[in-house]
Amino acid sequence: MEKKSFIQGAAVLAAAGLLVKVLGAIFRIPLGNMIGDSGMAYYSPAYYVYNFFLILATAGIPVAISRMVSERVSFGHFKEADRVFRISRTLMLLIGGVSFIIVFFGAGIIAEIVHVPGAALAMRAIAPALIFVPVMASYRGYFQGMQDMVPTAISQVVEQAFRVAVGLSLASFFFHSAQELTGPGRVIPEQAGAAGATLGAAAGSIGGLLVMLIVYIMNKGKIKSRISREKRGFRSARESSSVILKKIAAIAIPITIGAAIMPIVNLIDVAVVVSRLEASGWDKNVAESMLGQLTSFAGSLINFPQVLTQAVAMSLVPLVAAAYKQRDMNYLRENVETGLRMSVILGLPCALGLFSLAEPILVLLYPAQRASAISAAPCLMVMAVGVVFLATVQTLAGVLQGVGKQMIPVRNLAIGVVVKIVVTWTLTGIPAINILGAAAGTVCAYFIASVLNIIAVRKYTGSRFDFMKTAVKPFISSAVMAVCAWGSYHLLSMLLGGSRFATVLAILLAILVYGVMVFVTKTITKDELSRMPKGDKIVRLLDRFLK
Repeated sequence: MEKKSFIQGAAVLAAAGLLVKVLGAIFRIPLGNMIGDSGMAYYSPAYYVYNFFLILATAGIPVAISRMVSERVSFGHFKEADRVFRISRTLMLLIGGVSFIIVFFGAGIIAEIVHVPGAALAMRAIAPALIFVPVMASYRGYFQGMQDMVPTAISQVVEQAFRVAVGLSLASFFFHSAQELTGPGRVIPEQAGAAGATLGAAAGSIGGLLVMLIVYIMNKGKIKSRISREKRGFRSARESSSVILKKIAAIAIPITIGAAIMPIVNLIDVAVVVSRLEASGWDKNVAESMLGQLTSFAGSLINFPQVLTQAVAMSLVPLVAAAYKQRDMNYLRENVETGLRMSVILGLPCALGLFSLAEPILVLLYPAQRASAISAAPCLMVMAVGVVFLATVQTLAGVLQGVGKQMIPVRNLAIGVVVKIVVTWTLTGIPAINILGAAAGTVCAYFIASVLNIIAVRKYTGSRFDFMKTAVKPFISSAVMAVCAWGSYHLLSMLLGGSRFATVLAILLAILVYGVMVFVTKTITKDELSRMPKGDKIVRLLDRFLK
């Protein structure tokens, strides 16, 4: 199999991920304005339930498909790779069907459990998506195993576009239709609007699946040709369906457990943080407000850079798996070391950028809640430190999954979580630290998991990371960017009279400065840049500019 770099695939997935995030923001803002806080209170529980079942169905199995397909393709075993995909697709359809039955028919019970009975309608509306998304994920895993990230990227964008267009249209139609209804059987408009919005997820899943089916049909001739050539040359050892399912489970279950750890910890945080703040003398309402600032204001921004680093991890898994299976350790180590560098190059500027412009960014995003946004700024500054550790955790977890050590990142994250709980419990009980203790606990969790993952990757792959190239140069570039961002914001703020436009200009300037600094410090080489989409054109442009 031709050797490839993960960089191009990561760039494609990162671009798609950013577009998906933008479309998501476009969706939530008008939806909130339309159905209001009460409508969002019905929408959010339905989406949380949906995400929980998606984690169970899609966190681990697509990674297993990607890895197992890549291993078989690397040896030319195309028929066995196709069998892995077909068996996995059937498994995903079964899991999706069971999830649909649970959510659709159990919506009333689930809504009562979460103390939002009015969310039942929205839960039933989103339930069909649980059938289509897992099947779509199996196709994505298959093409990722072929080291082709474009189908996944296109389907992600189409899925989100359908979700936004259909979700907002149906939310508006159902909301206004319900307002016109009268009588005892009348549906509350906010509940109807929330249900329309969640139906958008079902429409999106169908749109995304259609894209994957079209791509698969277009590639079917090539797939059959590879299989027929394999038959003429040699016949690979055929594994039974039960053996394949056991291998999928061995890979997928630990990854799924790992994906569920932080959401579970976040739920624990709700109880621990509020109770500790109350115990230290804070009023209950104030304590809950602080928690909201941590989770909704700071937490949502910390999750945004994950789009970039998840793209690196997703692209690394099949490549690492193929290299490890072939025992091509030099090629494996080269990509592992580049992968960690890329995650730091992406994570550090996000971390220092959020740290330096925490308050202006929050005020820019939440102008109607300016006081809360300003209060949340210290939380964001603390949590921003953890962004770079989270970036390395995700990337190195992908490496360990690729070499068959998928339980190790789960164990390492669990150790970090134990430390987080201890740190959070201790620090939030100190009145002067209060909610910042919970933010510090999260940073500690990611730091410990990151260090332990680095140790494990060094042990199992023999990778040796150049400290200057991996950490020092990206830090210098990011630090210069952060200083320029901070200084330019304050200068522009004075010139523009505190306008939010100053924040936007400061962010754009920061991006430009960082782009220049990574080449000045040689954080990124021209060879690495040339492997990105349209990278050769960018290199030629840089050469002309630098002359």
